[in-house]
Amino acid sequence: MILNTTHSNTEHKEIIADLVGSSFSLVQKLTMNGVDSKRMIIDKVSPNLQSIMNVVSDNNYGYIELRPKGILIRINKRLKKFTWVIPYYHLVIYKINGSSIHAQGKFVHFRADKTFKENKTFFDKLIDEKVKYDMLYAMPQEL
Repeated sequence: MILNTTHSNTEHKEIIADLVGSSFSLVQKLTMNGVDSKRMIIDKVSPNLQSIMNVVSDNNYGYIELRPKGILIRINKRLKKFTWVIPYYHLVIYKINGSSIHAQGKFVHFRADKTFKENKTFFDKLIDEKVKYDMLYAMPQEL
């Protein structure tokens, strides 16, 4: 689900909290060493996300925020801010020449550059959180 979060809206906050949970507490953020990625350059997006990208040849930037039950990908288009809400059960990550995040029939590909390399620990943390979430709802194995 993509929301226009340029202005604060209680309805959007409720939708985000329902889908991916409310943000982590300050203590949790400190123990996790942060829950936000650094700003990364968006290389490509799926055709159904093209409308929220800058049309001119400017670089498009985005960053990822961890939530208890999913992630938020925040994208800036001029003065507008858009948030793509992705629950962990929809999230698929590919690491091919950068990182590509797929969910809900859409994708965002982040360029492999200096800022992407600085986010390596963040992506490790993201994968760990997804695995923890998946283990909560794993089917029991038969012996």
